[in-house]
Amino acid sequence: MDSSKTLTYRLRNQQLSESGFKEPSQLVSHLGAIQAQDYAGAKWSVGLRLLKGTDQQIEKSIRDKKIVRTWLMRGTLHFVAASDVRWLLSLLAPRNITRNARRYRELGLDESTLARSNEIINIALPEGEELSRTDLLKILNKNGISTQGQRAPYILQRASLDGIICQNVTIRNTPTYQSLDSVPKSKVLQPEDALQELALRYFTTRGPATLQDFAWWSGLLIAEVRAGLEGIKSLLVSETRNGQTYWRSPQSKIVSSNLPVVHLLPTFDEFLISYKDRSASVDTPAAQKVAVGNRFKNTIIIDGRVAGTWKRDWKENEVIITSKLFRKLDAGENDALKMAEKRYGEFLGVIN
Repeated sequence: MDSSKTLTYRLRNQQLSESGFKEPSQLVSHLGAIQAQDYAGAKWSVGLRLLKGTDQQIEKSIRDKKIVRTWLMRGTLHFVAASDVRWLLSLLAPRNITRNARRYRELGLDESTLARSNEIINIALPEGEELSRTDLLKILNKNGISTQGQRAPYILQRASLDGIICQNVTIRNTPTYQSLDSVPKSKVLQPEDALQELALRYFTTRGPATLQDFAWWSGLLIAEVRAGLEGIKSLLVSETRNGQTYWRSPQSKIVSSNLPVVHLLPTFDEFLISYKDRSASVDTPAAQKVAVGNRFKNTIIIDGRVAGTWKRDWKENEVIITSKLFRKLDAGENDALKMAEKRYGEFLGVIN
């Protein structure tokens, strides 16, 4: 399988070349999780995978507690369907807590302090209540828990990993928090079942992908992801290329098209961040400049390959898209880029 075919599969499996979803939480559940470190960008990650999805529609799903935002894969904020949040936390939180142990010590956050902060947060956020991050930190400080410096994010993250709280909407760049008990009850899977379920969702929606890709994305140990894959191998197909085995769903189909597929990806979009090896998409020296570590700029992809970057500016009720391309586009690609820009404006409900 060459890289073009790999990218065609990935575009389809990630619901980018063709989407079958109208409801945001169903899409998020299908994908397992969507990185949401950047709140506005993550909403666009959801929206560009929906049939005519809008920012308001996704915001409503968050307000209605169908989608929540919490720390999951790699200790990073993700959008996750409410129906999945508990089993994902039970699977991923222990690894994140272990990984944070040294940082907790450096910040003076021993287990008794974290237990006390969890207790204060739990009392401050009874079921149905919401508080801004600012107000929640004030309550902690008032009760003798210092939130100075990096203590604040680690205290809030730990309360989230312990299943006390999760985030609701973000208002003027400030997240609001709610009790996890406010989120409708959902299933909790046994560890082995949870591992296999996560593996199945990953390879079904990100494939073709390798075991190393899955380990990177999930933040789990290679032995754990190998065990998860072992339990679902019979549901997947594989192909070995250059010594690497790539797994995907046998239901994945490639539909040939002469029309270019162009998308404006936000930073941290799953199409790029889901893989340890991104060489299929980031295949030129210019394209490699879009990433600093694991942070991607807003990226233009054409048929799955990085072709440039983009940024937005506002002028009253108009969004202005400025593109920086790494190569000259042909007429069809230019038309497809204009359509992608138009689609972004429609998502926001503004002119562009």
